[in-house]
Amino acid sequence: MPQITRQGGKIKAPEAPRIPSVLRPADGVELEDDAILKGINFDGETFVGLEVEAAEADSCVFANVRFTGTSLRQTQFSDSKLDTCDFSQMSAGDVSLIRCTVEGSRLTGSSWKAGTFRDVRLSGCVATPGMFRNMKIYATVFEDCRLAGIDFQFTEFHNVRFVNCDLTGAQFGNVKVGSMRIENCTLLDVGGAAYLRGTTVAGPGSMELALSLAREAGIVFE
Repeated sequence: MPQITRQGGKIKAPEAPRIPSVLRPADGVELEDDAILKGINFDGETFVGLEVEAAEADSCVFANVRFTGTSLRQTQFSDSKLDTCDFSQMSAGDVSLIRCTVEGSRLTGSSWKAGTFRDVRLSGCVATPGMFRNMKIYATVFEDCRLAGIDFQFTEFHNVRFVNCDLTGAQFGNVKVGSMRIENCTLLDVGGAAYLRGTTVAGPGSMELALSLAREAGIVFE
C-alpha cells in the first residue's frame, strides 16, 4: 500500500498576477469567440449561458461577474483577478488560468476538463460539487475552500497546496502527484487515497486519510 507522508515537503508558492495599476472600464465589451480582452475592469457584467471558443483575457479584473451556465473552450485567463464571481454550472474545456487569483467565488456544479492551472490561488471558494478532471495543476493553492465531493480524477498535481479546505468525499482516483501538501483539511471518505503517494499531510486530516487508505486496502476495524 502506498504511504502518505505526514510532515515536511516544501511547496513553491504561486506567482501573483501582473495587473497594471490603471484598467479601462468594460463599457459593453463582450466575451465572445476569438475575443482578446486586455487591461479591462469588468464589474457586475453578466456572461450567462454563452458558448465561447478561443478567447483570451490578459491583465483583467473580473468582480461580481456571472458566468453561470456558460461553455468555454480553449480559453485562457492570464495575470487576472476573479473576485466573487459565479461560475456555477459552467463547462470549461481546455481552459487555462495562468498567474490568476480566484477569491470568494462560486464554482458549484462547474466542470473543468483537460485544462491547466499554473500559479493560481483559489481562496474562499465553493465548488460543492465540482469537477476538475484530466487537469494539469501547477504551483496552485486552494485555501479555505469548500470542495466536498469534488472530482479530481486523472489530474496531475505539481507544487499544489490545500489549506483549511473541506475535501470530504473528494475523488483522487488515477491522479499523478509530483509534489502536494494538504494542511488542516477535512479528508473523510476520500476516494482514490492510494493514488496520493508522496503527498504531505499535516493536521487532523492525516488520520481521516489513513482510514480511507485502510478501507481501500480492505481492512475492517471492529
